[in-house]
Amino acid sequence: MNGLSKESVTFLEIDESGAGQRIDNFLFRHLKGVPKSHIYRILRGEVRVNKKRIDQTCRLQLGDLLRIPPIRVAEKTVIDEAHIPAVEFPIIYEDDALVVLNKPSGVAVHGGSGVSFGVIEQMRRARPQAKFLELVHRLDRETSGVLLLAKKRSALTAMHEIMREGNSDKRYFALVLGQWKNVKQHVKLPLHKFDTPQGEKRVMVREDGQASHTIFALQKSWAEFSLLEAQLKTGRTHQIRVHLSHLDFPIAGDDKYGDFARNKALMKQGLKRMFLHAHSIAFAHPLTGEPMRLLAPLPKELESFIAKLDAGASSAK
Repeated sequence: MNGLSKESVTFLEIDESGAGQRIDNFLFRHLKGVPKSHIYRILRGEVRVNKKRIDQTCRLQLGDLLRIPPIRVAEKTVIDEAHIPAVEFPIIYEDDALVVLNKPSGVAVHGGSGVSFGVIEQMRRARPQAKFLELVHRLDRETSGVLLLAKKRSALTAMHEIMREGNSDKRYFALVLGQWKNVKQHVKLPLHKFDTPQGEKRVMVREDGQASHTIFALQKSWAEFSLLEAQLKTGRTHQIRVHLSHLDFPIAGDDKYGDFARNKALMKQGLKRMFLHAHSIAFAHPLTGEPMRLLAPLPKELESFIAKLDAGASSAK
C-alpha cells in the first residue's frame, strides 16, 4: 500500500474505492504480504476509524479517517508486483461505472492457486490512475468471453445484487461430444465442491450439493459433436462443465471433466483449448438502469474448428 511506513503510524482518508467495504477486506487488499492472522490481531485494538476502536465487521464510509499501526510488508510482494505486465485486454464496452472485456482463454481472472497474477492485476498495472477496479464475477481460466469489471464500488455492489437476485442473463457457447437430442433442456443437478489429494478444486454432482440450474439450447449438430448455448440460472463453480460431463456430453477440450483420449485427438485436429465461450450478458445498468446486452464474438480458433466440422460434414454428403 502506498505510503505505508514500517516505523510509524499511517493515516488514510477513505475515498470511493474503499467506501462501503468491510475494514478487514479493505486491509487484506491494501496490506498485501501481511498474513490475515496479523491483520485480525491489529484489528483487535490498534486500528482506529475516526479515532474510535472498531472490529472487523465495521464498514468504511467516504471521508473516514483510518489509523493503521506500523506494519512490516513482505519485500517479495513488491518484487512480484513489479513483474506483473501491464495489459489492456480487448474491450467490449466501457463507461464511468464498468469496463467489459473479451477475456482470452488461458488467462486467469486473478492471481492465486499457483498463478501469480491474472486479468485484474494486469488491468490495474495498465491503469495506475484508476482509483478502483474490481472483478464483478469470474470466468474459468480456460473459458473465454465476456468479463465485467467495476470502476466504482457503487457499481460493484449493485452488480452483485443484480446477479444475486437472478436479474442478469449470462449465456455461453459449448461444443460437446455426442449428439444432443433436445432442442431445449433444463438441467437441475446439485453441485458439491471438494479438493483433490493434490489440492486442486473440483466439483461433482451430489445430492447434498448446492442447487444448480442450467438451460441448454441446441444450436447445431454434427455426427460426433453438438453446439449448445448454455444459459446460467445459478452461477456455481464449473457449473456448465460438470452438468454436461455428468450427462455424458463432456465439453470438447475440457482437461478437468472431459474425455482425455478424445481431447488428445482433438488437439491434432486443431482444437487446442476447451470449447467454452461466454458469448453474451444482459442486465440493467447498475447506475442508470439502462438495458444492456453485451456480446463477445466467438474467438477465431473456435470459429475455425466449427468451419472444419462444417467442411467435413459437407464432404461426407
